[in-house]
Amino acid sequence: MNSQQLRLNKFLAERLGVSRREADELIASNKITVDGKVAALGTRIDKTNKVCYNKKIVPFDTDFSYLAFHKPVGYVCSRRAQGHAPTIYNLLPSKYHKLKSVGRLDKDSSGLILLTNDGDFAFQMTHPKFRKTKVYEVELDKPLEPLHQQMISDFGVMLDDGPSQFKVLNNTSVGDGPGGGPPLSDSEVGEEKVRQDPPREFYTVILTEGRNRQIRRTFAALGYKVTKLHRTNFGKYELNDLKPGKYVIIEP
Repeated sequence: MNSQQLRLNKFLAERLGVSRREADELIASNKITVDGKVAALGTRIDKTNKVCYNKKIVPFDTDFSYLAFHKPVGYVCSRRAQGHAPTIYNLLPSKYHKLKSVGRLDKDSSGLILLTNDGDFAFQMTHPKFRKTKVYEVELDKPLEPLHQQMISDFGVMLDDGPSQFKVLNNTSVGDGPGGGPPLSDSEVGEEKVRQDPPREFYTVILTEGRNRQIRRTFAALGYKVTKLHRTNFGKYELNDLKPGKYVIIEP
């Protein structure tokens, strides 16, 4: 066997930015040809082969790009604007417009997303079996009841697409500003100390799933509205001091 050969599904995943399962589906649906013939599952290729997807050549040599991007509130992760909401690609140089977002955030959320044209990397970061940890700063419209906090963390909340469980940590304490803000003044600390039940509206959420609007839907099921959702960590990658709308090149 030629040591330079690749499995066709791995090649398509890397070049098209899809998972290997999706690549297999493309092959099975007869959308892939190799040297003019419809490809079969399990096919191996090398640089001498001409691979086409929907009659367009898929180049063998591709440079992969990996970005960490700070998504601001008000932008969508799709390539097309949605209504009056602009797309994140308006904030990126044109050379990165072909990259796909990994771990999307909705229009009203902010924080860390990754972008790449490497389908294998995207699959490793998003498939549930790899359980990549994601960390969020969450603000609620009212303090979270301890029973509800325990319910989410220990048992989960049933949603339409199954139970939702993640860790919820209090993120406000006496002497600290909301959501990691500046310390309270001496007078504010005094006022805080005399309260029997100080509001705790800011939380850290840690989860390993990635279902659509999962955090918002989970809190909504218990009668809370998420007023701020900001992702700070995604797997080994951290937002750190990256400014909104800015990006850095990362290593996979």
